[in-house]
Amino acid sequence: MKLVEFSLILSGVLLNACAQLLLKAGTNRVGHFEFSLGNALPIGWQLASNPFIVGGLSCYVISVVVWIMALSRVPVSIAYPMLSIGYIVNALAAWWLFGESLTTMRIAGIGIIIVGVYLVTKS
Repeated sequence: MKLVEFSLILSGVLLNACAQLLLKAGTNRVGHFEFSLGNALPIGWQLASNPFIVGGLSCYVISVVVWIMALSRVPVSIAYPMLSIGYIVNALAAWWLFGESLTTMRIAGIGIIIVGVYLVTKS
């Protein structure tokens, strides 16, 4: 895999991970809410006007464009498994930013993902 191909894939993955983290930060600001017709507009407005939510959705849009560019250069059977790098980034960032737990089992899973991504890129 060429550097530009890997860069596109990694950029798409990181933008996707960033989108998830921004959406989580936005929902943390809004707080828990119930789905009901009565609160659809107020909660919808809170979500739509939340800068973290808007930033997360923007990252998604950009990541799709970058991902399309990557798929035009790399077989999907190689590119798609690389999305699992996002699990690693999100687990570590959620632990650091949001205080989410990073158990031994999760660390073991991250290790397995790393080995899997390595094997896919070397095939």
